[in-house]
Amino acid sequence: MPVYQRRTRIAAPLERVWEFHSDVSGLEALTPAWMRLDIESVRGPDGDDDPDELVAGTEIEMSMRPFGVGPRQRWTSRILDREAGETTAWFRDDMVGGPFSRWVHTHRFVADGDETIVEDRVEYELPFGPLGDLAGVFGGVGFEGMFRARHAETKRLLEEQ
Repeated sequence: MPVYQRRTRIAAPLERVWEFHSDVSGLEALTPAWMRLDIESVRGPDGDDDPDELVAGTEIEMSMRPFGVGPRQRWTSRILDREAGETTAWFRDDMVGGPFSRWVHTHRFVADGDETIVEDRVEYELPFGPLGDLAGVFGGVGFEGMFRARHAETKRLLEEQ
């Protein structure tokens, strides 16, 4: 299965970086405008709408229309696991009913003094069986622009504070 990874150092403490990524507003702030993201609903594991924190069991229904071209792509992102400690924190989400046959995204945050290392790891499979497997080798090329923009925006937003 193809894997995409990106790592960036943020000049902000782990606590601030983790808090920012623990709310759906962080997802909205980090998604490049050209993706045209719409968050349609957020439901906590207890069924409550718009929970204060993205905990395990939270589901985020969303859609995108990259560059405003083609039909909107809809899916649900589901928080599978979430853990925070003094020096590391992470959460993992998957995609349900979206454009990928499989999508598991691990967000990891590691304290390094007053700074934080942000790591994204995405395991994915494209649709269309063997054809998707062949194309999957090049999938990281498509992710690079989006994740480069997300990490740059994380730096801009959190290093200013």
